[in-house]
Amino acid sequence: MKKYEGLFILNLAGREEGVKDALDKISTEITAAGGKIETVQKMEKKAFSRIADKRHSSGFYANVIFTAAPTAIALLQKKFSLNEDVFRVLFTEAPAPKAVK
Repeated sequence: MKKYEGLFILNLAGREEGVKDALDKISTEITAAGGKIETVQKMEKKAFSRIADKRHSSGFYANVIFTAAPTAIALLQKKFSLNEDVFRVLFTEAPAPKAVK
């Protein structure tokens, strides 16, 4: 099991109250793939600096830290690409905590 960090950009235009529901669904998908959620950090809505599509000019950002098997990441990437609430997702290995001297 490795520790991962997932940065999610949520597409909830006109449904700002649905952020909690979308994050609950994301957590459920990660848990169903064999992962264990450590932290879910909801950030604010931010405007995109480069707009690729006029329908999506901003999004809600969320950061999810979890542990999972490396094989689960490809499965999660595929599932979230089909999820209408998730505009973009990026998974990276979480850095190891630094020792305090």
